[in-house]
Amino acid sequence: IDSLIEIEVEMNIIYRSILAGISALSITLVVTPALAAKNNKIDISDSTVESTLDYNEQTHLEFMCQEEKLARDVYITLGTYYPEAIVFGNIVKSEQRHVDAATAVYMKYGFPDPSTNNNPGVFTSETYGEYFTDTYNYLITEGANSELDAFYVGALIEELDMHDILFCPEEIIELDNGINESTECGKVYTDKEDINTLYGNLLEASENHLRAYVNNIETIIGEGNYEAQYLPQEQVDAILGR
Repeated sequence: IDSLIEIEVEMNIIYRSILAGISALSITLVVTPALAAKNNKIDISDSTVESTLDYNEQTHLEFMCQEEKLARDVYITLGTYYPEAIVFGNIVKSEQRHVDAATAVYMKYGFPDPSTNNNPGVFTSETYGEYFTDTYNYLITEGANSELDAFYVGALIEELDMHDILFCPEEIIELDNGINESTECGKVYTDKEDINTLYGNLLEASENHLRAYVNNIETIIGEGNYEAQYLPQEQVDAILGR
């Protein structure tokens, strides 16, 4: 994690380049009344939970519930575009488990399910719903170009997911919420054992999914030719065992 923090500035530069297409869609994030509670402890009604989440932990976990749904929804849609590409259907099953696990932890702390509509491409989070809707539309448009592009979209989602699990996503930092640095939320920030366990499992799964997508990509472009789209190349190479 320390080495990842050192390269975070470089990753933020890459981030702005990768998601230029998304920002061109004029995404507007909604700031909710919950932001007034920003760095305070949030009370919960579930008496079985022994601790509370601060705002940074709560908003990041809410974001990750929606990002896991994003991955699931994109893979469902791309799987209908390319039914012979079984990798999408296989990973959809895993992503559904991730959505269920993240939502269960979020609701354990007394918060309502941030997704009130389970249909693919529908994101109802008041704070992040518009961002994820626009991102979904952008990614499926890119993936519709060809089967190879669809595999690249899958790999991009997994790279992005690994970053956003560890660190504060740029979309959270850009809100007027008191969070100004990438280390102020995510796995590097929280001390909650259950959340750290969840995030660790999500990271491990994303590494496996990235390998699966790269395997499909390199079947087409040649072994060893995949170039990282979001994470540093050396980190991706390590995940791929290179």
